[in-house]
Amino acid sequence: MPTQIPFEGPVLGAALTVVGLIVSWLVWRRKGAAPGLRAVAWSLLPLAVGLMGLMTILWRLVADVIGFFASLVFNPIVWAGVALTGLAVVLWVAGGFMAARGIGVRAGAKRPTAAAGGAAEGAPQVAAPKAKPAAAPTSGADDDFDDIEALLRKRGID
Repeated sequence: MPTQIPFEGPVLGAALTVVGLIVSWLVWRRKGAAPGLRAVAWSLLPLAVGLMGLMTILWRLVADVIGFFASLVFNPIVWAGVALTGLAVVLWVAGGFMAARGIGVRAGAKRPTAAAGGAAEGAPQVAAPKAKPAAAPTSGADDDFDDIEALLRKRGID
């Protein structure tokens, strides 16, 4: 337990609290007492954090996170790692597509089963037959629908 309260934490907390109280006053005037009280409650938290000595920890955390992302953006070695990760993902996906289609797979190797997303081994892929809907009785008022059905049949849509 520190014997002396650090000076920076309470000062920064107090400054943030003053800004928050000004915003709280504006919220109170525009939206009423209930939202204003909630804003005051949020405004008091930075001072509480500063008095407990946690402001220094939060400041270091924010500085470390910003430093991490700055080194990530400006470091070409990190970008080489990002590029290699992207290449690995592309190769993994391409290998999966090739294995599912049996391309580049040795004759003795097993292909993925139908449950795993591919076709069963040795089974040709055949389209399932389409069920034809029952013909609805037509009347004189359905002439427009007959034209539409004829167009659909012409295009191969049943």
